[in-house]
Amino acid sequence: MADETERDFIPVVEETATVSTRRVVSGRVRIATQTEEINHLLPTDLASVEVDVVRVPMDRRIDTIPDVVTEGEVTIIPVVEERLVVTRELYLREEIHVHRIEHKETIDVPATTRRQTVQIERLPADLEQPYQKDDQDDL
Repeated sequence: MADETERDFIPVVEETATVSTRRVVSGRVRIATQTEEINHLLPTDLASVEVDVVRVPMDRRIDTIPDVVTEGEVTIIPVVEERLVVTRELYLREEIHVHRIEHKETIDVPATTRRQTVQIERLPADLEQPYQKDDQDDL
């Protein structure tokens, strides 16, 4: 036993600090929305075109068929016929004059829109109740 030496051990002690957090409800907010409908009259322009047709007798001899012509608001459409004489001749029987008359008026069109209003109410915290998982949805 002479070879065995006695050893003394000194324990080493270390302190450590940890930090933890917990949720505490310090207050609550209740938000309520309301939707209301608002009726409006929206002015809208309407346009229409009225057509006035006038037949103008011509009854004159022509050499070729005239083209359809537009002069301002009037469109002239030639109507021709062939007449048998010793020779064939073209006669302008009539012209049809089409006048465009445009009318505009403003009317009110009813329309409904919706608008939301918000009420916010601050509530004190209930300090006797501990934090619960369901409280995370509260603002």
